Amino acid sequence: MPESIKAALRALFLARYTQFRKHLQIRLGSEDLANDALQEAYLRVENTHIRDVVRYPSAYLFRIALNAAEDQRKSNARLLNAGEVEELYDMADEMADPARGAEARSEIEALERALAELPRRRRAIVFAARVDEMPHKDIATRYGVSVRTVEKELRAGLEHCCERLGRDFIQRFGPGAGKQSKRDDS
Repeated sequence: MPESIKAALRALFLARYTQFRKHLQIRLGSEDLANDALQEAYLRVENTHIRDVVRYPSAYLFRIALNAAEDQRKSNARLLNAGEVEELYDMADEMADPARGAEARSEIEALERALAELPRRRRAIVFAARVDEMPHKDIATRYGVSVRTVEKELRAGLEHCCERLGRDFIQRFGPGAGKQSKRDDS
């Protein structure tokens, strides 16, 4: 029975193809969109497992085509238009400024030097917390220390790096969160 229903829907689809296209073109405002939606609708009918009799087959087929058009519209909305792509190219050009690249490399080298100045365990805790994003509890277990010790070591390591880079340390969590550390600029 289901295969005969599918065959009847397929025959109706083909018999009213021109009518469906005309109505879709009016509804969607584009002949190309209507044609794409009908092609997708045909594929959906072919791949659908129909178990029951379809009460209003023409309306059913038209609704499948409208749904296909809506899915295509949503999919295309996620794509960038030519103007947006051009803006991204312009943005990339600004970011690729050789002076910025040199400045960034210099800052990374300064950070690497600051990290190298830290005691071994403190450096390992900073890396575990900030690079590997490990929870403080797991870091404490790894190094056989308390969570409070991890927090103190992390804070000391971050303050040291900020000082070497000429930046203010702002504590993001815990007591004193949001306050800047005092940096001696003299």
